[in-house]
Amino acid sequence: MNWMQKKPLQMNICLNNNKKLDICGIKKDFEETAVLSDISLNLKDREFVSILGPSGSGKSTLFNIISGLISPDTGKVMIEGEDYTGKTGRVSYMYQKDLLLPWKKIIDNVAIPLVIKGMSKEKAREKAEKYFELFGIDGFQHKYPFQLSGGMRQRAALMRTYMFSRDIILLDEPFGGLDAITRSKMHYWLMDILNTLDVSILFITHDIEEAILLSDRIYILSDRPAKIKEELDIKLPRPRNRDITTSVEFNNIKKHIIEKLD
Repeated sequence: MNWMQKKPLQMNICLNNNKKLDICGIKKDFEETAVLSDISLNLKDREFVSILGPSGSGKSTLFNIISGLISPDTGKVMIEGEDYTGKTGRVSYMYQKDLLLPWKKIIDNVAIPLVIKGMSKEKAREKAEKYFELFGIDGFQHKYPFQLSGGMRQRAALMRTYMFSRDIILLDEPFGGLDAITRSKMHYWLMDILNTLDVSILFITHDIEEAILLSDRIYILSDRPAKIKEELDIKLPRPRNRDITTSVEFNNIKKHIIEKLD
């Protein structure tokens, strides 16, 4: 069985407006530095897609464009067929650092997106309360961030991200600051809760094994100015357990990606 399928690269026009998210021909320069060069990719409903690339290749810049924080020089960001280029507030964006407010209890931290959208503090708390068990932090509602472990803080940060937009989430190396054991536990925890949540995830990582384990598809970026070198369909069966990371199929995919990144 073929556990990995290479797909033809998209043209720089929006041909897939039926997708959850379409990134179409994005180019971005900062003064004399070309950062992104003709990036086109898409995200389907309830799909997990990773972006792999060298440090400094513009992955975070791409996320800033998708979230509307900066505008591209050319290209479009299409969400469910509607143009969201340069518009904020439609997708959730979680950085590597949890960015929890140290003076607020966890329940108020995770409820911040609801309050920003106009909900009262009481209603926001009530709505957020329903998700604490699912995200594995039940019992920590009235703790402060310094009282939680790194893994628990990341769970809280992911819950807060989910409360902002429940269908498209951008994750920028969310597990990069965790130790190896906690990071591994977070991988399997995330895959488990995604079986429950109706969400599509675009994920930045430098960790090849992490990308293969979590993803339905992987986009491999070149050095700056970034272009998409290859798109891979990861055909490994789900649910995925720890044994899959030592399988021949898994390591063949890893070898191919390493060679592509060289």
